[in-house]
Amino acid sequence: MENTIKRSFSAIQPSGTITLGNYLGAIRNWVKLQDEFDCIFAIADLHTITVRQEPALLRSHSIELLAMLLAAGINPEKSLLFCQSHVHQHAELAWVLNCYTQMGELSRMTQFKDKSAKHANNINAGLFIYPTLMAADILLYKADIVPVGEDQKQHLELSRDIANRFNNTYSETFVVPEPYIVKSGGRVMSLQNPTSKMSKSDENTNGFIALTDSKDVIMRKFRRAVTDSETVIEYREGKDGINNLLNIYSAVTGKTVEEAVKEFEGKGYGEFKPAVGEAVAAHLKPIQEKYNDYMKNKDYIVSVYTKSAEIASKIAESTLRKVYKKVGFLQKP
Repeated sequence: MENTIKRSFSAIQPSGTITLGNYLGAIRNWVKLQDEFDCIFAIADLHTITVRQEPALLRSHSIELLAMLLAAGINPEKSLLFCQSHVHQHAELAWVLNCYTQMGELSRMTQFKDKSAKHANNINAGLFIYPTLMAADILLYKADIVPVGEDQKQHLELSRDIANRFNNTYSETFVVPEPYIVKSGGRVMSLQNPTSKMSKSDENTNGFIALTDSKDVIMRKFRRAVTDSETVIEYREGKDGINNLLNIYSAVTGKTVEEAVKEFEGKGYGEFKPAVGEAVAAHLKPIQEKYNDYMKNKDYIVSVYTKSAEIASKIAESTLRKVYKKVGFLQKP
């Protein structure tokens, strides 16, 4: 009997601090997807080295990210969770796809332009062909859906274009993935600049909440959160700081924004901001406790990513063999 469960692929870079924005915007939704899809999750360490990394830090960040994903609810009994560099087929398929991707397509990628501006002294070839590796990540596993945010839509569109181009050239080979837009309370914005997305690369550490921040640190950052010169707590245009805090409060409490507005009716910002901090700290506490437990049991983390990589490699090899045959490579003895 044919398996009718659709497959989802997601990846995240181990490039440092995991923020509340990463969690509410992506990771928490991935956990929910496990009940509906056959999920594959990768630590995108190959992507990470397009920007110079300190090797020891990259290794520790990778372990920390794996521990955090497990603590947040990624279940290795249901899903695969592995390091991209441990499945060699990612790099191999990426090379083939490079040969079916046009320079013009890659030069239009906004992330290449953004990262080139940020890292002007290291505009390397990997940074340019990054989207074809992303396409390989997805197409290797015949993923039906890819959960994406606004900043990844363009890359997924290119993956779809590459898949269709290859299929039209050689016959049906790749599943053409569909974007899966998660309906949420909106993007999590910086606490210091609420018109910008919360980012771990923010030079002002008060702008983001790290998932490992202590309650005291969380409370301090929310008390310092930028709001406006008014005193009313309501959700409307022009109140970016308050809108952001309401979205966060709604996301961690399960209440609607409207319910949150009603709850704080007649109260001031001095009462509202600490309340959001308390709610966030309470929500993160069990995740932080599990994270600390996993970090004390690194052998388990190694066993998870090793077993998952073995299974992922078998799936990936099946796809790669078909691709190699289609383009005319001799079969391996």
